[in-house]
Amino acid sequence: MLLGAWILWETLVLSGSAPTAHEISKGMDWLTRYGYLPPPDPFSAQQQTLEGFNSALRTMQRFAGLPETGVLDDKTYAMMTKPRCSLPDVLMSSSVPRHRRRRYAFSGSAWQQRELTWRVESFPDSLTQDITRILIGSALRAWSRETRLRFIETREEADIRVAFLGGSHGDGYPFDGMGGTLGHAFFPGVGPSSGDAHMDADEHWTYNDDRGTDLFAVAVHEFGHSLGLSHSSAPESIMKPYYQGAAGAHNTYRLPQDDVEAIQILYGRSALDPEVEPPVPRPTQHQIPSHGPTYRPRPPFLDRCTTDFDAIANIRGEIFFFKNKYFWRIQASGQLISLSPAHIHRFWTGLPQDLDKLDAVYERSNDSRIIFIAGSSYWVFQDTNVQPGYPRPLSDFGLGTDQVDGAFVWKHNRKTYFFRKRHFWRFDDKTMRPDPGYPYDISVWQGLPPDVDDVISGDNGSTYFFKGTNYWKFQAGKMEAEPGYPRSTALHWMYCPTVTLPEPSETPEGRDQRDCICHCPIGNGSSFELRGGGAIWLSLALPLLLLSGR
Repeated sequence: MLLGAWILWETLVLSGSAPTAHEISKGMDWLTRYGYLPPPDPFSAQQQTLEGFNSALRTMQRFAGLPETGVLDDKTYAMMTKPRCSLPDVLMSSSVPRHRRRRYAFSGSAWQQRELTWRVESFPDSLTQDITRILIGSALRAWSRETRLRFIETREEADIRVAFLGGSHGDGYPFDGMGGTLGHAFFPGVGPSSGDAHMDADEHWTYNDDRGTDLFAVAVHEFGHSLGLSHSSAPESIMKPYYQGAAGAHNTYRLPQDDVEAIQILYGRSALDPEVEPPVPRPTQHQIPSHGPTYRPRPPFLDRCTTDFDAIANIRGEIFFFKNKYFWRIQASGQLISLSPAHIHRFWTGLPQDLDKLDAVYERSNDSRIIFIAGSSYWVFQDTNVQPGYPRPLSDFGLGTDQVDGAFVWKHNRKTYFFRKRHFWRFDDKTMRPDPGYPYDISVWQGLPPDVDDVISGDNGSTYFFKGTNYWKFQAGKMEAEPGYPRSTALHWMYCPTVTLPEPSETPEGRDQRDCICHCPIGNGSSFELRGGGAIWLSLALPLLLLSGR
């Protein structure tokens, strides 16, 4: 899709608009993910046209209640960055978009029975299990108040299963860490997951508390999908795809009229007087206070701006920074997916739960398998799942060491390089043996200190070594570090607004890097302080620029 983005960018620039090629690419990805644009045809290599792109933007803007400019303006781009449901806004049927003739639309399926069972299969970290179950039950009752539906909690197999999951979890709708996508649910009668609702485990779930994401509001929305409703464009609808904040008291909440009309077409009106509370499947006398007791702060995460990293890897064009049991992820476009880290075990299935840190991670050149190394053991993954028979001992590689500090595949010869203290090995993945004559002294890579933390090969062919909070760049194929390195990993990779550089005596050649203090606006009236020579512009609200120095 990148070529198409450049074509659109050139056309827009010639026509007087000024979105960047990166913004166009992100916009195309977003419009495709949520159904406004058809996916590209890999066989015909058909590119998106400017007319199709602008038409999709107008449809998205109309659905979101924005001015229909057909231009990727600031308001439209900001809407694309809001937290939301994972499901598409435009449903496809036989390659034909299902346009909305009403303010609401249906998935095309509904439950045949009027009594449905439910259970919560896993729970968030930030709410107790009891409170979570109360909120889930209340979210379902919001729909039963207006219909002939009845929901019963069970410990057995259930019609509607609720789970808090992280990362890629096998259903085609991966979560992306805090922010971004919040949840999704499956329509009735669609596969073995019919009716199930999934919430992103990496969100900080709360109730009526603006310090997190309101579980009750998101659950009401997702259960609308579980019952057969798709997204609505009505401004007051709970089925709008974008997160709208807390919905109010869980035990007195009533659906907006748009959603009442939609759900009653599928399941009929309630047999009870609308003002009379219908019977509930279990006591709900527990009152959840709106603040205080339900708020449990997340465990303090490591600060990406001050920490070093255990391992860094280039996997399928994306850069992963690992620290302890967490990782940060940078997309191929250069965008940091979330300022908060994601949990390793929620993304990759099969690593030991007591694994505290990784030493090296890399993508193998001959079969694209992903290798994880920790201590004297290693694991082989296909995508996000471990292969049978692992872990195995690191001695399989024949390196003569029981641990490595880093590993990467050099794009110039497709060989794997392992590093340990002052030495490195060149390894052939086809023969599963090191090349003759190795190990070599790390001084072959001129300008590097010993004991590097890890190494990656960039998509531009350059090599990047990391140690502590700094990194070194070796231009394509060269064995000598580029002038001006080391540089700050936090500043150039992790979108950190403030970086305190070392004292002059600690910098290369004794350069004084405290020669200026820049207060740079970030677009919201505030500023951050950047110490050091030169100007580097960062946007914290939309961190989508190409990173300088890379």
